[in-house]
Amino acid sequence: MSATLKKVKLILEDGTEFIGKSFGSETSIAGEVVFYTAMVGYPESLTDPSYIGQILVSTFPMIGNYGVPNDSTTEEINNFYESDKIHASGLIISDYSEEYSHWNADKSLSAWLKEYNVPGIYGIDTRALTKILREKGSMLGKIEFEEEPIEFYDPNSENLVARASIDEVVSYGNGEHKVLLIDCGTKNNIIRCLLKRGASVIRVPWDYDFTEMDYDGLFISNGPGDPALCNDTVKYIKKALDKKKPTMGICLGNQLLARAAGAETYKLKYGHRSHNQPVLLKGTNRCFITSQNHGYAINNNSIPEDWETLFINVNDGTNEGIRHKTLPFFSTQFHPEATSGPVDTEFLFDDFIESIVKSKK
Repeated sequence: MSATLKKVKLILEDGTEFIGKSFGSETSIAGEVVFYTAMVGYPESLTDPSYIGQILVSTFPMIGNYGVPNDSTTEEINNFYESDKIHASGLIISDYSEEYSHWNADKSLSAWLKEYNVPGIYGIDTRALTKILREKGSMLGKIEFEEEPIEFYDPNSENLVARASIDEVVSYGNGEHKVLLIDCGTKNNIIRCLLKRGASVIRVPWDYDFTEMDYDGLFISNGPGDPALCNDTVKYIKKALDKKKPTMGICLGNQLLARAAGAETYKLKYGHRSHNQPVLLKGTNRCFITSQNHGYAINNNSIPEDWETLFINVNDGTNEGIRHKTLPFFSTQFHPEATSGPVDTEFLFDDFIESIVKSKK
């Protein structure tokens, strides 16, 4: 296989170039180059809508050794992917495993990338590349084939949530607790976790006016890009909070809830994308290992007086969640639904459902 592979360049906006071999689609693409430190979970990461517009760099050296599962569904939700397609713009790894083995492997990573027209590079020094991104911050880059030159592209300049969200209202399940899910680029496992806990889920587009709809609890999903570009979503969340119904947010949902409350957000130098981010429950010694995927964060100093920080990142002290001091509103910057990653904090879904039960009494 390696004898027929085409050479391809990764070019960063600072002029740095890496030359590797193509194992995905032979298509030039541009986006924001970010790194993630997870050892496993590439099918889940690549199908996470939060990665729209981003070229993913894996710091774990060998990728592809367990292949890719099939795209089977249960009740219109994919069983193994976090959405219905690959959302990342490209994948950069050190060593690609041509041979794969896993009980539910259906195809190779290479075949999967080609299926969705996503380029992949292997054979470059991903440690050197990650060091550049840590020192200089996430930067624009492009995977470029010699016969197809392209310009740099900044995905954060557009509202990526509008690309990630669904176009119409969709319902799932028939549980006793009616949860309205604002889809900003939701992962499938958020829906799975809610359904598993006796909820029926009404999934609405990011800019849908849901404020007059009937529901027991409000859930704000993860998603890509800059939360400051989601003014319509923030407007409706702000209006919904007046109803005082239980509300939970994850990742981008944490930032949007904060902006609806009056807080500010900002872009991190290189973000958090891994399965091993330690977060501390504020005011305790309880630390949890979490799965994360985000490039923006809440400014802790801008949180209004009637709200408080719920979790903080042990590595850099950034915000990892907020909650209202008296009302049933809270959110997390990390992913308690995991997939992939540790499930240490999945109990937060139980807390959300419990708050719905209490609100009905």
